[in-house]
Amino acid sequence: MTSIIILPGIGGSGEAHWQTLWEKEDPRMERFQPTNWEKPDLTDWISALERSVAAAPKPPILVAHSLACLLVAHWQQVSALPVTGAFLVAVPDPQGAAFPNEAKSFANPPTEALRFPSLIVASADDPYGSLDYARLRARQWQSRLAEIGACGHINGESGLGNWTEGFGLLTSFATESAKMAQPKM
Repeated sequence: MTSIIILPGIGGSGEAHWQTLWEKEDPRMERFQPTNWEKPDLTDWISALERSVAAAPKPPILVAHSLACLLVAHWQQVSALPVTGAFLVAVPDPQGAAFPNEAKSFANPPTEALRFPSLIVASADDPYGSLDYARLRARQWQSRLAEIGACGHINGESGLGNWTEGFGLLTSFATESAKMAQPKM
C-alpha cells in the first residue's frame, strides 16, 4: 500500500478542506508538519517534507495544495529521496497579485521537469493561479494537467466537501504512477 503525504498550503487546510476530510478517512494519509502554517518559510517547509518522505515506509505520493505545490518543485531539486508521484492541486502564481507576501520565499520555483510523475489539477477561476499559468507549469514540469472547470481555489471555501472527483483523479494517478515506478523485467 502506497503511503500518501498531505501537503497543505498556508493555514494548513482547515476542517472543511478536502485534504483534511481525506486524511480523516484514509489511514494511508499523513500530514507533513512545518513549524508554522501561517508564516511559511521555504527552508523549514523543505525540512518538514524531507522528514515526512524519509519516514514513509515506501516512496509516497505527495498530495499538495496551493503553496505546497511550489514547495514540491523546490524540494525535489535538493532531495534525492524517492517518491512515487506528486498530485499538485491549485498551483499558485508567485507573480500574481493575490500571491501572499508572507510566502515570497517560495517564489521563483524551478522550471525544469520534476524528477517523478506529476499531475496538476487546475480550476478555471482560481484567484491565485490562472489556467494559463497551470498550463505553463505543466509544460515546464512535464506534468499531466487536469482542468476541472470553475472550482475557485479548490479549497474548503470552494464548497467541494470530500471532493470525490478529486479523489478519483488521485486514485487513477496513484495507480498509473505506481506502475511507472515498478522495475522493468
